[in-house]
Amino acid sequence: MTDRRGTLGRGFLYGLYQARLRRQLAGVAVPKHVAMILDGNRRWARARGLETAAHGHTAGAAKIHEFLGWCDQLGVGVVTLYLLSNDNVTARDTEELRDLYEIIADLAEDLSHTGDWRVQQVGTSEGLPPALAAALKSAEQRTEANKGLHVNLAVGYGGRREIADAMRSIVHEHNADGGTLDDLAALLTPELIAEHLYTGGQPDPDLVIRTSGEQRLSDFMLWQSAHSEFYFMEALGPDLREVDLLRAVRDYASRQRRFGS
Repeated sequence: MTDRRGTLGRGFLYGLYQARLRRQLAGVAVPKHVAMILDGNRRWARARGLETAAHGHTAGAAKIHEFLGWCDQLGVGVVTLYLLSNDNVTARDTEELRDLYEIIADLAEDLSHTGDWRVQQVGTSEGLPPALAAALKSAEQRTEANKGLHVNLAVGYGGRREIADAMRSIVHEHNADGGTLDDLAALLTPELIAEHLYTGGQPDPDLVIRTSGEQRLSDFMLWQSAHSEFYFMEALGPDLREVDLLRAVRDYASRQRRFGS
């Protein structure tokens, strides 16, 4: 009985704190685009003595759905989730990757049936199994007319690869139009490159969040995050709470963004 009362007490206090944070954010400018590196799934599984990393990845995927709901309630317009990098595809254990592919495919399917959310893969399907590539494409097609929260799933993603792909796309288009190399040099601008990124046409992330205590970008949105605010938290991905996001947004709202000025 004592344990139950303690749990109820902590839950009550947590609810009060969460409500207080929401009041503090009333009327403040929330980020239009939040980019999230939900890290720590494997450590979460190991800490609980679970047999495989898949348990952590499954818990992380469930938390992603909650996280997106919190962002939607706050009025965030775009969320980019770093789910699988190019480096992961080549460096991870094959069995773990197979599990992860299936978890991501299920997540994409689930998100594509959630409200009016729009789902988009940002990354390359090169090297991905056909089933995962098909699931991502299906989610995109099913939601392409939706006007709600725009959810970018960074799968098969690498920031350096993205910039290289953008440059290749520009060169190919220019060559197809019969342009010369000198013409291309004159036309090449940061704005043109941005248009050819995987996120072309979207606002750059205002806030980049990473869980698990790690403080690095890991090749994530290198171009787009040039003027982003960064927020690092200790919680492992599956342990993320709504108050963690609210505190991150409160911290973001308190900063003076200079954009190089």
